[in-house]
This record gives sequence, C-alpha cells and structure tokens, in this order.
Amino acid sequence: MAPKQPINADVPATAQPAAADGAPGPAQPGSGTPPQRGKARPTIAAPLAIAALTALALGLIAAAILAGRGSREGGEAPGPRQPAEALGYPSLATSNTTRIAAADPASRAASVALAVYPSTAAGQRPDAVTLLDASDWRSALAAAVLMATPVRAPLLVSDARGMPEATARAVEALAPHGGGTTHGVQVFALGAAAAPSGLRERRIRATGVAGAVAIAKLRDGLFGAPPKHVVVAPADEPAFAMPAAAWAARSGDPMLFTDGQRLSRPTARELRKIRHARVYVLGPSSAISSRVVREIAKIAAAVRRVSGESPVENSVALARYADGDFGWNLNDPGHGFVVARSNSPLDAAGAAPLSASGTWGALLLTNRADTLPDALRGYLLDVKPGYTTDPTRAFYNHVWVIGDQEAIDVREQAQINELAELTKIGGEQ
Repeated sequence: MAPKQPINADVPATAQPAAADGAPGPAQPGSGTPPQRGKARPTIAAPLAIAALTALALGLIAAAILAGRGSREGGEAPGPRQPAEALGYPSLATSNTTRIAAADPASRAASVALAVYPSTAAGQRPDAVTLLDASDWRSALAAAVLMATPVRAPLLVSDARGMPEATARAVEALAPHGGGTTHGVQVFALGAAAAPSGLRERRIRATGVAGAVAIAKLRDGLFGAPPKHVVVAPADEPAFAMPAAAWAARSGDPMLFTDGQRLSRPTARELRKIRHARVYVLGPSSAISSRVVREIAKIAAAVRRVSGESPVENSVALARYADGDFGWNLNDPGHGFVVARSNSPLDAAGAAPLSASGTWGALLLTNRADTLPDALRGYLLDVKPGYTTDPTRAFYNHVWVIGDQEAIDVREQAQINELAELTKIGGEQ
C-alpha cells in the first residue's frame, strides 16, 4: 500500500515533460509507474493545470473521461473518440471551459479548494477552512459567505460519520494556519460535520434556517461590521437558493432563509437587528410568496425581489441583476461563470470559492446533462465575446463546469465552450 501523502504531493517539482492531461511525466499512460518526485518545492505553471492536477491526485477524473460514458448512442464505435479522451480532452477542459470532474460533492469541493489554494507554499494556504455538514444544504449554502474577503475560507464537505477521504487529504494539503482574519481559528465546522483533531476549531451547532442566522452572526464578528445587503432565499426550494452562495462568496452579503408562506422567525429576528440592510428576496412567488415580501418590507430598509420562473432562469436573473452596489451585473462579455446542476446544492456551496477568485464567476444552473436549457443558452449567447480586428485585445469568457459526465455530459460542455468562444464580429477582413 502506498504511504499516505498530501493530496498535492505529486505536483512536479522540475520541468519534466508532462502528459497532455496535466499529469506529471515522464511515466507513460498505463505503465503503472508513478512520477518521480523532485526535492525542490513544487510549482504550478498555469491556472488551468491546477484543477487537472488536483483531480488527478485524488484519482477522481478517470470515470469522467472513460470513452462514451453515458453519452454514446446506438452502438457508436468507441475507436475514434479514445485518443482525445485518453488525454482528458474535451472531458476535462476545452479552450474556454475547465471541468471539476469528480464524481461526488466532497471530492468536487476538495478539487475546487485546491484549485483556488494550490498550497505548494505557505502563502498559498488559507487561514481556515469551512467543513460543511452534508445533511444540511441550507447552512452549507449560507457558509459560502465565509469565502468572502477578509476571511476567504474554502468550503469542504464532511458529515457526522467522518470526513470523506478527499476532504481529509484536502485539509492536510491546505494546512490552514489560523490568523488575524479568523481570530486564530483553523476550522469552521457546521452542525455534526466531523473535523480533524489538532486544529483550532469553531463550531456552529445550529442547523437549517437557524444555522444560516448563526453563520450571519459569525460573519459580522469576523468582518467587523454588519452587512449592507442580505439575500433571503427559499428554505424549501434549494434550486432557487443555490445562486446566492456564489454571490455571498463574491460580496460578503449573508444569506438567510424563509418558508414560502410565512417569514421564518429566526430570519425575522435577525432582520430586525440589521434594519438598515437592504434585503433581496431570491426566487419567484411560487417559492417565496408576496405575503412574505410584505412582511420583510415592514422590517427592512428596503426589499427587492430577484427572480426567474425556473431555477435556470432564476440563476440567470441574479447574474444579470444590478441595484447600486448589489448584484453581478454580468450583461456584457469578459467574465467568468460557473455551471452546475440544479439538483445539487452542495455543489453550489463547494464551488463558491470559484466565484471569489480567478475570473470571479456567477453560478449558472442547468437542469439536464446532455444539452443546454434555452434560458442558459440564450444568456451565454447574449454575453458571447467578440472582436473586430485584434483578438489579443478582446475580452474573454471562461466557464467552470462542475461535475462528471453523469451530471454534465461532454456534449453540453462543448456547447458551453462554443458559446464562450471569442468570435470575429466585423471590421477589416
């Protein structure tokens, strides 16, 4: 059995030839020979390699790049597709997309955390990590606010039975060191989430709607100030709530929850304490009724609804929305985006660090594996980048794709890539 080692231990330390999927050379595919590890401290040459190396170290992308998994039709011969898939393309990355190609939320969150914090040197490590309780999606989404500046704690998935292996190895590699921004805390643990021993821990024991309130209070203490804005999301409709996690990570605006027909008491009490904050209700009236909006209006300085009739349309609405200094306002080219399945709220939490780093992308949702829903296709077409004379001076879009091919098939990834591709739109021929 191979000795236990940090998840990022196999990042190449010297400029050896690398395999096309980002794996360190010179071992040949299928040889079974592990790459040689140099004595020098490892470095990472390109941002896109980070996700590939992380997923590869976890051993998580093999299933995602198997020839034709879940995508072949009617006895199609595997031969023509094998060479590209053996390299990890287009399943892992295309010219405008990068996939977090792990098969479960814990592994995907670990891959995201190490994509944002490569952790090959002390300055690349976070002060703290947040361990989510996999049984509590509401607190998990709300905890995305802890990824915002100044705390910037990536989110990992755990549960009462113990930390998944991917989570344990990610914590080991990230080696959170505590610091002034976290008051010396190395691990924020939610609910019953198992946490490693030997690290300074702060635990939020409340769950659900009350857990989100407790996280908002923790946020105020760590940030040193109350929020200017609050997002209130539906407590019973996770797909409508998911996009708020990305915004919380980007902005530091906390996320609270309410029942659809009556304002939840813990949320009402918290809103009364921050009456000056503007409240943005996320989701249509079918998820949060107009009655609830009127109740909030009696408490808050102002209240606005941001919504789309479906979860996909709702995610687009928040990506487009702008009201003063609230909202992504992504209505033109030159941005990052994150695409995930609408049935996986833990992915919205785990991927939130991608919305607070790199290309700072809004979370967009898809409700199917093999083709883009019309609302998402139309939005990506609206913000498709173009140039007239010089493509090197253009704006570019980049999209992170969250999940393996069971979640988002390579055909859908290819459609996303096409819509994100820079296109000549006029000028001199």
